Amino acid sequence: MHCRLSWYSGLMVGTTGNRNSTTINRLYGVIRQMNSKERHEARYQRRKMKRLLHKRQKEAKNGDFDKVFTFDNLYTAFRKCCLGVGWKASTQRFKANALQNVNDIYRSLHNGTYKSRGFYEFDIVERGKERHIKSVHISERVVQRCLCDNALVPMFSRSFIYDNGACMANKGIDFAVRRLTCHLQRYFRKHGMDGYALVFDFSKYFDNIAHEPLKATVCKTFSDPRIVRLVNGFIDDFGEVGLGLGSQISQVSALMYPNKLDHYIKEELRIQAYGRYMDDGYLVHESKEHLQHCLQEIRRLCAELGIKLNEKKTQIVKLSRGLNFLKRRFILTETGKVIVKPARKGITKMRRKLRTFKRWLVAGKMKMEDIRTSYTSWKGHMKQCNAYRTILSTDALFDSLFAGSTAAFDG
Repeated sequence: MHCRLSWYSGLMVGTTGNRNSTTINRLYGVIRQMNSKERHEARYQRRKMKRLLHKRQKEAKNGDFDKVFTFDNLYTAFRKCCLGVGWKASTQRFKANALQNVNDIYRSLHNGTYKSRGFYEFDIVERGKERHIKSVHISERVVQRCLCDNALVPMFSRSFIYDNGACMANKGIDFAVRRLTCHLQRYFRKHGMDGYALVFDFSKYFDNIAHEPLKATVCKTFSDPRIVRLVNGFIDDFGEVGLGLGSQISQVSALMYPNKLDHYIKEELRIQAYGRYMDDGYLVHESKEHLQHCLQEIRRLCAELGIKLNEKKTQIVKLSRGLNFLKRRFILTETGKVIVKPARKGITKMRRKLRTFKRWLVAGKMKMEDIRTSYTSWKGHMKQCNAYRTILSTDALFDSLFAGSTAAFDG
């Protein structure tokens, strides 16, 4: 520090004269009088002020109601909401008079008369699992899309850990798979194959999310009462507890809700090889006892948040035996290579689903188009794994079950 300041002082004297020299000398004198604890505190205060300034700049852009809900932002959100659902009658009616409809939304938001229109509730069969959907009208989807893209995601994502995936650009399932692969490779270079992995899963995650912690986070993040009131209104529409599937506000809220757990695992438990994809997570460590301690801490924090762990899917396994995550089997070889295969249970489950789909098709409960979409989606995920033979055998089963129906569908 002494040499650096002396050199800088001499440089300033040679360029700008005695005034800068006096300033540097005073600064040097102050720093020289500080002890290590005082210098640490001064550095902490500088960084704190820098973070606060960055937060205010971010909030000025993404936390101002008037800047979030501009006409351009709403129209961009409308165009995004139409992607993939342009065939729906409600979407076509909205598009027929798009400019007027978007302008009506803009005016209702800014004059304080905007009200949500409730849900369209129905059940769907997605990849063989029945789900209850609470879908919103396209006009409300436009508002939620604009709110999430221009306010919630930019403001919440500042506090996310890097290994928190889902519902964000370039952070889907592929990102989570790459990060776990990277964590296993890094672990192998340091510790070899001796180690363990803790895999956990939240049970009925969306149904158990408490509203009050969500509202408290929103109130702490945003200072504009109009944004806070709008977000809290969307949350209250789901009832006293839980969030529904089918709206973007619930996806972003569910992604942010266990943020406290993510930081605790990374910063307090010191687990570097940790990642979470919505309600699924993993921890990799060389000590089984430490992972057992981590599991106790995770249970404690989940109890505080009102989240329940799925005990059947939560387990500690040896790395040499592989681990399951996101319906994939990760195998760490003796050379450090990570092989990603589809989980055996997932393959068996899909074969059973195809036979169930056949019965539902005969009974008229499911259309061939939905079956083809479900199977194509599963097959697309399998192509990203080492599953060539699995795809061939499952294709043969699909053709044997739906040969006549497929020909009729293609025709």
